[in-house]
This record gives sequence, C-alpha cells and structure tokens, in this order.
Amino acid sequence: MIEGPYAFVYLDKKQEKLWFSRDVLGRRSLLIRHWDPNTLLLSSVAGNDNDNDNDNDDGGGGGGGESVGNGWVELPAQNVFCLDLLCDSLLPSSIATYQWVDKDQDDISVPTGTFQPTIPFSQVVIDQQQHMSLDPELQLENRFPLVPDSWKPYIDGLQNVLIQSIRQRVESIPIQNNDSSIPRVGILFSGGVDCITIAALLTRILPHTEPIELFNVSFENPRQTKAHGASFSRYNVPDRQTGIQGWKELCHVDPSRQWRFVQVDVPYNQVIQYRSHIRQLLVPSDTVMDMSIGMAIWFAARGIGNLVSDTKEIPYTGMAKVLLLGMGADEQLGGYSRHRSAWDRGGTEALGLEIRLDVQRIATRNLGRDDRVVSDNGKEARYPFLAASVVDYLSTVPISRKMDMRLPRGIGEKLLLRLLARRLGLTQASVLAKRAIQFGARTAKMESSNTKGQDSL
Repeated sequence: MIEGPYAFVYLDKKQEKLWFSRDVLGRRSLLIRHWDPNTLLLSSVAGNDNDNDNDNDDGGGGGGGESVGNGWVELPAQNVFCLDLLCDSLLPSSIATYQWVDKDQDDISVPTGTFQPTIPFSQVVIDQQQHMSLDPELQLENRFPLVPDSWKPYIDGLQNVLIQSIRQRVESIPIQNNDSSIPRVGILFSGGVDCITIAALLTRILPHTEPIELFNVSFENPRQTKAHGASFSRYNVPDRQTGIQGWKELCHVDPSRQWRFVQVDVPYNQVIQYRSHIRQLLVPSDTVMDMSIGMAIWFAARGIGNLVSDTKEIPYTGMAKVLLLGMGADEQLGGYSRHRSAWDRGGTEALGLEIRLDVQRIATRNLGRDDRVVSDNGKEARYPFLAASVVDYLSTVPISRKMDMRLPRGIGEKLLLRLLARRLGLTQASVLAKRAIQFGARTAKMESSNTKGQDSL
C-alpha cells in the first residue's frame, strides 16, 4: 500500500491497460479531459488551449465538475481508474473504476483476487452524550483552560503523530550543494496556530545548523488604500502582524535556530501582471475565492521578498524546495465557523456530523489547486496534518477532546491543537482565532466590495 501524496499515470504495455489515480486525499493534481469519444487527456495542469480560447470563460464553480477551462476537471480522488486499450467501446465506458472503501466498513464483500483499494483511516468518533459536559477540571485561567490529566494522553498522541508526520516529510530532502546552511524546508507562515505548531515541532527534528524559512505574504489592496488615505500602511495586514508576533515567539522558544522571516510584499501592479498566469493554474477551479486564495499561495511559494531581522531588511529569495502547509487542521479539529454553528444548532451530534462531512470531502476540495499553484514555482507542498497517521489518529479522538464550542472563539475551536501549542511554549499563538488567508493577506475584494467568493471569474 502506497501512503502519501501522489498522482500517477501507468501504462501496462503487457496487459494493454492504462492505470491512473490520485492519492486518497487528493494532495496531488491530476486533471482529466474527454476531448472526444476516442480521445482522453490526462495532465497535472490544464495548460493553455489557444485553439479554443472562447471556452476559457464557460463559468461554473471551482473543482466541482463544471465545464470550465476547456473541459478539464479534477480527477476524482478515492478512485483508481483503468482504461482498457483493447476495448472497442467508446470513452468513458471503456474505463473501469475501483473506488476506495473505508477500512471499517462492515459490508465490504470482495471476490478473491479482485483489486479493492481501502481508505487507511477511520470515521469520526462522536461522543455518546447529546451535549458535551464540561470537564470539572477544565477551568479557565487567563482565558485559557488549565490542562487536566484526562487531556494529556490526547495531547501526547497528537504531538507524537505530528512529529512522525513532519519527520517523514523532511528527513529525506537532499542537502543542496552539501551546504547545511542552505534551507531545505520553508513554511507558509501567517503566525496562526496551525503553521506555528508545525514550525515548533520542525525545529525539534532538523539539525540546528539549518535555517528554517517562514514565508509571510501581504498584498497592496487598492480599495483599502483609497479608503484609508495616504497614511495607510499598505502591507501591515492582519497576517503580517500575527506573523511577526509568531516569528518572535519561535525565536524565544528556540533561540539557537536561525528563523528566516521573509516578508513577501506584493504591490498591486504585480497582481495585475501575474493574475492571468495564476488563473490558468487554477483551472478547473474558477471562482473569486479560488483566485484570492491561489494568488496568496502562489506569491508566498514564490518566496521573493525581504528577509527581516531586528535591525534591518534585505532583499531575499527563498531557497527551500519543500514547503510545509497547515491545510487539514481546520477540517479535523473544528476550525471553521460552520462547526460552531453546527454546535449551536444541535450540540455534539450535529458538530460530529459536520466534522465527519468535512473529513470525508477533504479529497474533493482544493488540494489539487494548491498543488498546481505551489509546484509552478518549482517547490513541493507537503501537508503534515494530512498524513494518514494523523488523520487516522484524530478520527479516533472523541469530538469532546478535539474542540469545545462553549469556550470562546480562539480557544474552543481546535482546542486540542491549542493545548499542544501551549505545551510547546506558543502562548500567544495558542489563542489566535482563525482568519482566512484571503482576508489575512488582503487578497479579497481588491477592486470591489460587492464581489462574493463563489462568483465565477
């Protein structure tokens, strides 16, 4: 069983079959296009079909199977496909589909010798009680709960699987030019609890001679600048403020590490310059929100900015070829506002069902889009929170030990991760509320306040 991010197209010449698939969580991009009943195209990116430019604006939402980008769609993850090259049938009837099934599914019946891929993690454990009862030991001190003994095994478990996940994603990265002073790993860094926890665990793994790059992106937003006047600080966006705070906190946690905080400031003229290129990478994703998020990730992964120290800033281009991203924490640990809404609506049961739905649809969301955007810069995105071992562990942790929506925003959601961050010495970051990247970096609503995230580009 292959575990990890992958997308492949494999030609079995002996059997005259073409196999193709993405990993079960969809962490690598693979697109499919039925050109005509006899022609099938597979590619990691859509490319630019100059012969059919009029088709580029077909409309539709991002990644949901709509016909945008000349008919390209994301290849569904959680399936392995096989095209029989000897079959006389027209496409797509000549393609066999083998769907991944949950390893805990009771009604699996597979004939001997039949290929059946199995999802390597469990479902979400919903507490039996209708409403979580507050642990009598879980009392607030300075807004944050003290850690009762009953929580410690879960914090230990999360720390152990995350360290294992990060180690697997960095230990085999080659040293460039046999020079350990060249960074091998960077982190897309807003200062939020997801990325800063990754950083605090990464520093326990890498040799201390290696710098770690922290890429923090900020955009000039002309609408904001116009509204606030000439004295407005163009790049002092929310993610810049929390990023600097988080960088300083990491320097305090591990002062022996060289933390390279890279301010990626993006003027509006660069947005105009690169927007069409980024839009092509997004295909088949094609919404305003896709552009806002994709643009932030693309410029951050590009890594061109200023290296900041306590005394000066110098021009800098990131050198790390592997970037760690914090995607997956919100879905599993209750980081979205809809999770709190589900709790308000129906307590533990509704919350658990919402978390279960989010975990199940990770593979259908935006990881393929993000892979295309990062890879365009010659970098590789890796996701510690989406290792099978991490997803499997968190799926066995009761809802009431991952989040507690009776606690204030910035504490109750992702509570288990916040407790781990606090253990690692990240006291300031542990109480930061979630903020979407498009608002934290100010890529949203650059020209108009009337645009909506789900509007087509």
